[in-house]
Amino acid sequence: MKQGEKNTNRKEQHKVEQVVLITGASNGMGFEAAKLFAERGWQVVAGARRVEKIPEDARISALKLDVTDSASNQAFVQTALEQFGRIDVLINNAGYGEYGPSEEISLEKIRYQFDVNFFGAVELAQLVLPTMRAQKSGRIINISSVVANIYMPFGAYYEATKAAMNQWSDALDMEISPFGVHSLIVQPAGTESNWNAIAMGNATQNLTENSPYEPAVKAFLKAMEKIGASSATSQDLAQIFYQAATDKKPKLRYFNAMSDRLNVRVSKSHPRLFKKVMGNMIKGRV
Repeated sequence: MKQGEKNTNRKEQHKVEQVVLITGASNGMGFEAAKLFAERGWQVVAGARRVEKIPEDARISALKLDVTDSASNQAFVQTALEQFGRIDVLINNAGYGEYGPSEEISLEKIRYQFDVNFFGAVELAQLVLPTMRAQKSGRIINISSVVANIYMPFGAYYEATKAAMNQWSDALDMEISPFGVHSLIVQPAGTESNWNAIAMGNATQNLTENSPYEPAVKAFLKAMEKIGASSATSQDLAQIFYQAATDKKPKLRYFNAMSDRLNVRVSKSHPRLFKKVMGNMIKGRV
């Protein structure tokens, strides 16, 4: 064997494959992100309750995961460490929308909304951070939403989980950045996936009998259909996930489109105007 070949083999032996953990990988953005990272040469540990729907690939390890179950979260992270010995990126993507009138959604459903969308992400972050700190590198990418900043009617509790995620992620980043680890936020707007269908279905299911909110909910759903027609694809968002994972200088916020960023800015700069637009939505004028 020639000297050059020996050096090449040594480099290959010492080359460390990067490892990403992705929750909510059975559909939509998580599904497409798992495929994309695998295509780019990463080892992907993909978790979901419906493990049979996770994409199949030699580089994808599909694991059953319920982010509301501490034992499931611990097993998810431990299995990744036993299999690969490191964790470079955690993508907290699992989530759903418990839409409907704030008055009529049960406290049980509200608590579950927070368990899935917020507390599951918090626990997984706590589980991966000791490894990332020891590595002196790592990124926690939290999939929030533009509605963390721009509220909409009948999404109060979903929006509250995303607002909580933004504040927590920013505070966490300040705490962990001295160790070479970062916590980042991706804020999608509408996405072409079955997420919208489930969330809007919940808005109807959460109406009580003879609900005084029914006309407004119907107007809201009609407006959301128009918005959904111009949504980003799950593949688009998967590319944003990958950018957040690989940027040399990570940003605190990632948006898919300039319009998403502008909507957030307008809601902050012109709150009265924004409230008027949202009011027109539930009056059927949008």
